[in-house]
Amino acid sequence: MILTAVIHKEDEWFVARCPEVGTASQGKSIEEAIENLKEATEVYLEEFPNLSPSHPILTTFEVPVHA
Repeated sequence: MILTAVIHKEDEWFVARCPEVGTASQGKSIEEAIENLKEATEVYLEEFPNLSPSHPILTTFEVPVHA
């Protein structure tokens, strides 16, 4: 199963989230965050095997910045 990892940095941690399933994890590196997310997602899918993930829609939007 191919899923999406969305990663951002919070202080010294990289936080990885899987929008299709709703799982999240973190690590000191991007690779560690993804590996931890894989483990968390595997455990979640073992608990909820009938889940049918849907792929997210990724887009951009603009917000005015007031100086």
